[in-house]
Amino acid sequence: MTTHALFAQTQRQRVSDGVVTPLLSDSDGATQLLVLVWPQLGDFDSLEYAWWVQREAEALRQRGLAVRAVGIGDRASGQQFCTYTGFPAEALFVDETAALHRQLGLYEGLTLQPPGLKPGQAAWLNLMLMCAGWASPGTLREVLRGYTGDRQAPQLIGDDDVVKAGPLPPLSGKTFRWAGGEGFQRPFELATLRLRNMTEVLSHWGTYVPNAAYLTQRGGTFLFDAAGELLYEHRDGGILGFAATMANPLSFLKDYASIGTEFGTLNRDLG
Repeated sequence: MTTHALFAQTQRQRVSDGVVTPLLSDSDGATQLLVLVWPQLGDFDSLEYAWWVQREAEALRQRGLAVRAVGIGDRASGQQFCTYTGFPAEALFVDETAALHRQLGLYEGLTLQPPGLKPGQAAWLNLMLMCAGWASPGTLREVLRGYTGDRQAPQLIGDDDVVKAGPLPPLSGKTFRWAGGEGFQRPFELATLRLRNMTEVLSHWGTYVPNAAYLTQRGGTFLFDAAGELLYEHRDGGILGFAATMANPLSFLKDYASIGTEFGTLNRDLG
């Protein structure tokens, strides 16, 4: 069975209305289809990925690209996720047991089972080890990039934006100019956004993570043309590894900008 066929026959609960329906519902007519299979909806990767998708939402709409996402959690998780990120609830589905992830063969993460620990407790231990770099290549490097900045990445916070990332006081976007300038990802800029995500999740932990047994499960990205042919895929290899190019996670779309569009051109190129 092809990957597209698997998605086409898979049904999950849609966050917007609670209906169990095919993942690819209402995607007919799209020039391309981007399917995002996320870890726990309370995972750093899921929240950060959704932020990037929302950042480029208008460009994706002009391109005629349909986005569907499925994350681990229940409908309450999805509703909180959409409220926080702005991701459209009609495009988000939930999988309470990560069954789709297993069908796709996505990386389960570290799965040590120390004696005496319940599945949720073992998952916590494995998650902490992965955050320290065990069985999660690139995680520590990516964490460091969030603090040191990246001149190859776009600026993330506008000068007029105000970021509330407790326990820090509200920060104006202009603050980050002092750390190095503008027009690129400045030092501490990405780390601040990640702190904001962490504060959000910890404030609603029980909602975001109804079952901790799947904390280490990773996700994947799949891009299809209008005929269902797989154009691109990325399978996450660890925490904060949800894209091949973390400096601009959606940059791979530029390589397929003319495939499946009516006139072979884009109204707007993703930067």
